[in-house]
Amino acid sequence: MLCRHCGTDIADKALICYRCGAATTDPIYKPPSAAGRGSSLSTIATLVALVLLVGIALYMGRAAAGETPRYVTWAGVAAALVVVIVRAVARRRRR
Repeated sequence: MLCRHCGTDIADKALICYRCGAATTDPIYKPPSAAGRGSSLSTIATLVALVLLVGIALYMGRAAAGETPRYVTWAGVAAALVVVIVRAVARRRRR
């Protein structure tokens, strides 16, 4: 068999050319493209989560002297649920 790259005569079962190092066959598995890595929906969900966490931390710091109202607790739980759902949807779209 001849190397496709340099034309050297190599063994029929060779995986690479001993002279130039070129592969004798095309790869079976292709690596995933880097373009599909970051999803804008995922980035937005992460930023929203960070802003909510900072806001809740600031509010909890100010309300440490008294009891935190229930609506603040439920708003935090609802925000966390929204972020989790958005992240799950973003992951499903990538697959």
